[in-house]
Formats: sequence, C-alpha cells, structure tokens
Amino acid sequence: MTLMIMVTVFVLAIFLGFELITKVPPTLHTPLMSGANAVSGITIVGALSCAYFLKDWPIVANILGACAIATAMINVVGGFMVTNRMLEMFSGKKKTEDK
Repeated sequence: MTLMIMVTVFVLAIFLGFELITKVPPTLHTPLMSGANAVSGITIVGALSCAYFLKDWPIVANILGACAIATAMINVVGGFMVTNRMLEMFSGKKKTEDK
C-alpha cells in the first residue's frame, strides 16, 4: 500500500513538472530558477523525511531518498550558478580607476 502511494506521488510529480516546464516561455525561464531552488530545497527535506520515516521498505526508501537528494542538490547548485550569472549580466560593468 505504501509503495503504491509513493509510486503515485512520483508519477504525478513527473507529470506536473513536465507540464510546468513546457508552459514557461524561454524569456522567463532564467528568472524562475531562483524559485526552482526553493522547490528543490523542499524536495531535499521531503526526501530526508521519507528516507527516515518509511519503515516498511527501508532499503528502497534509502536508495530513492539518496537519488532524490543528489538530483535536488544538483538543481540547487545549478540554479544558484545561473541566477548569479544572470545578476552579473544586469549589474553592469564596474568602473575601474585608471592610475
């Protein structure tokens, strides 16, 4: 029963993620990366809690939790890198003093 619920949530998350990403225009994709970082943080917390609290399938929960944490951390780091690069583009050139 618990495995069926986990699979259902996983399939719904895949469908929702695909629908959200395909509906965002390319001009808005980069500014939304900072919002994706927050969602990935929630994913990390959810994966940690699932891996800890699921006692019926401990090995499966640990493997899926580790995969979820790894991919969410890649997304968080990549999102921060893209956001930082975007902010550097809009900050303008820094003035340097000529000596």
